Amino acid sequence: MDIEAQKKAAAHAALDYIEDGMKVGLGTGSTANYFIDALGERVKQGLNVICVPTSIASEERARNLGIPLSTLDETPELDVTVDGADEILEGPLVLIKGGGGALTREKIVAASSKKMVVIADASKAMTAEAFGKFPLPVEILPFGAGATILKMRRAIEKLGMSGDLVIRQKDGENFITDNGGLIVDCHLGHITQPEKLAGKLRRIPGVVEQGLFVGIASVALVATEDGVQTLEKTT
Repeated sequence: MDIEAQKKAAAHAALDYIEDGMKVGLGTGSTANYFIDALGERVKQGLNVICVPTSIASEERARNLGIPLSTLDETPELDVTVDGADEILEGPLVLIKGGGGALTREKIVAASSKKMVVIADASKAMTAEAFGKFPLPVEILPFGAGATILKMRRAIEKLGMSGDLVIRQKDGENFITDNGGLIVDCHLGHITQPEKLAGKLRRIPGVVEQGLFVGIASVALVATEDGVQTLEKTT
C-alpha cells in the first residue's frame, strides 16, 4: 500500500472503536479526513453518534457529510477521539501533533475523551532513537512573540537540545491558527526527554500549547504494507 492507502486503512480500522450512541472527537488532518469520510458513510447507514470537531476545517467537512455535531461546551465529556499524528513514539505512545496547526484544540478534545485512538501510516511510528525528526509545533500568542520564542529557546537548550525555531508561514504571511495564535516550528532533530520538554514549554508565558501529547493516546492504529498494526501504550 502507498501512504494514502495506509492512511485510509488506519482510518477505517478506527471504526471498530465506534459504537452506536457514542460521543466522538474528530481530529484534524489528512488521515483524520479519511476517518471523517468513513464515519459519514456509517452515519448515512444509520449509526447514531454526536461529534465534536477539533478545527473549523474538520467541522465543515463533517457538517457537509451530515454528521451530527456538538461542542465541548454542550458535550464536555466524550467517549473517544480519533485523530492522526505527525510522529508516534512506540511504547509510551507520546505524539508530536500540530502539523495542521490545530494542536491546541486537538489536545483539549482528546483530553476530554475516555480514549484517544491514533491513526497513522507506517512512516509516523518512531523508535526513541528517531523521535523528534518532525519539527515540534508550539502555538504562541502573537503579543510578545519574540520574547516568548527567546524563552522557548533557552528552555530547550537547558535540556541539551538546540535547533531553529521558526514562525510558520503560509502564502508569504504568518500562519494563524483557529484560535488567532502563531505556530512556532521547533526543528530539534531529536527529542530525548519529551515529558520534561513538554513541561518546560508549557510553563512559558505566551505559550498557548505545545505539540507533545504525553499520556493522552490510548492506542495507535498504524497501517503498513502488511496491514494495520495495533500499538498499545506501555509504561
